[in-house]
Amino acid sequence: MYDSTPSSPPSIGFEGQVQAIESVNRLLKTTTTALDAATIDYAVIGGFAVAAWVATIDAGGVRATKNVDLLMKRQDWSRASDVLLDHDLVPVEIHGVHMFLDAKNPNPKTSVHVVMAGELVRPHEAHPAPDLDSRQLFDSGYYVIGLPELVEMKLQAHRRVDQLHIEDMLRTGVIRQALADRLPQDLRARLEHIRATM
Repeated sequence: MYDSTPSSPPSIGFEGQVQAIESVNRLLKTTTTALDAATIDYAVIGGFAVAAWVATIDAGGVRATKNVDLLMKRQDWSRASDVLLDHDLVPVEIHGVHMFLDAKNPNPKTSVHVVMAGELVRPHEAHPAPDLDSRQLFDSGYYVIGLPELVEMKLQAHRRVDQLHIEDMLRTGVIRQALADRLPQDLRARLEHIRATM
């Protein structure tokens, strides 16, 4: 017999989701404001960068993200660590990933993840992370990696979340054919596969 009794609500409801979004937004603002004040170069990458570029065409197409991803120069890691420690963000390296953990909520999944400019993110990858030359200052007040560089990083990472971000940028028209044509051949093939199967 069908049980019409409503099932128990999930452990995190709407209010919890809103709080999580607000928390990661505060983390982004705290981190980028502190780095700007210390004149340490960085670029926002990952989900926040995708959101920034998608919002230039369709603010309603923005997808929430649970952590902050930054690109910075390796030589700035030590100074950035000193600066952010003053804001209760603790520098650590976990499984080869540099990150800043919130001292009050040290969860790697909701922390600041750092990619080193000009270096391979994973040893097996074909292309290094970009440098910071393409970064742009957005109206939101922080620097975001250039669109071609962001697309290349997402195609190279090629996890399911990265594929979803590429789909978001395709649907909103952020990725134009001229950009696609300039991609390295291996990454262009990945883009066309995502386009054909989305």
